[in-house]
Amino acid sequence: MNTGIVEVSTSEKFTPLQIISPDGKVNSKQLMPDLSDDQLRELMRRMVFTRIWDQRAISLNRQGRLGFYAPVAGQEGTMIGSQFALQKDDFILPGYRDIPQIVWHGLPLYQAFLYSRGHQLGNRYADDLPILMPQIIIGAQIVQTAGVALGIKLRGKKQVAITYTGDGGTSQGDFYEGLNFAGAFNVPAIFVVQNNGYAISVPREKQTKAATLAQKGVAAGITSLQVDGMDVLAVYKAVHDAAERARNGEGPTLIEALTYRYGPHTMAGDDPTRYRTAGEGSEWEQKDPLIRFRKYLETKKIWSQQDEEAVIEEAKQAVADAIKKADEMPKMEVGDLIDSVFEKTPPHMEEQKQWFAAKEGK
Repeated sequence: MNTGIVEVSTSEKFTPLQIISPDGKVNSKQLMPDLSDDQLRELMRRMVFTRIWDQRAISLNRQGRLGFYAPVAGQEGTMIGSQFALQKDDFILPGYRDIPQIVWHGLPLYQAFLYSRGHQLGNRYADDLPILMPQIIIGAQIVQTAGVALGIKLRGKKQVAITYTGDGGTSQGDFYEGLNFAGAFNVPAIFVVQNNGYAISVPREKQTKAATLAQKGVAAGITSLQVDGMDVLAVYKAVHDAAERARNGEGPTLIEALTYRYGPHTMAGDDPTRYRTAGEGSEWEQKDPLIRFRKYLETKKIWSQQDEEAVIEEAKQAVADAIKKADEMPKMEVGDLIDSVFEKTPPHMEEQKQWFAAKEGK
């Protein structure tokens, strides 16, 4: 019987954009971005640097020298590739795991360490650095990005605003509200979903019945696509093309990057062995963004073991210098924290400042 109801399939899937296969071979020369050998080497340098920095940060956390920390190993292809596709004045609104993007965008590494410690100077940015502090509230940065992008549009600027969330963030109300706003006002925004398979411990398939996370942008009228998030060149191209469309007034883009985090959700007691299947990690390690890109560069004869070792030593020294500088920063006082929140500190907060000062004998 014809009921007049038009059925729309909910199982339709996107084909992920991939340029470099896990064995380091080029899948599509037509899709290859126009990058010089020096730029390709720089992409590799940044990924290796970030992997070492991540390892050192985990060690520092275990020593009690860092506070909150969310590991990034496995997601370097998405993080580095996306930021590399931006221009210097493009605006980044990061989530709490997205520290590499804002560091490579200009945030000094020692400030990233101060942020991890909860020090107020970790979020005191230079006026010409177009980033916001990492967002802890899941999905809140999606709405904020729509707003920042609207401001860019109203000012007639050729900038874009980009933000990141995980697969779990797409289950938040802010995600849908932000996308709807961005689509309705046709703002120059890029929304990157780093689908690493888990929202802390909840598998992606238990969060939503949607066949892909990319298709969640379709209802908002937003250009949407999937990309192999372990392929740094594919991520670069996806974000570069999205930025070009945004600058040309063609509106926002939602990019679902299929990636994986090797470590725990954060260093705050998460144990991934309790919710991951045996052998799952090794399967993803075969798609590792550093391994596949290294193979590709080696076939072009523009990367060597000596190059990699030099970057490893560079990263170790940079982390050592940054943590030393963070250690030398003035200890954060309660009074300073209160004053930094208000233009004029209200009387009841002045009372609290005096109480803390008396308690500390000052």
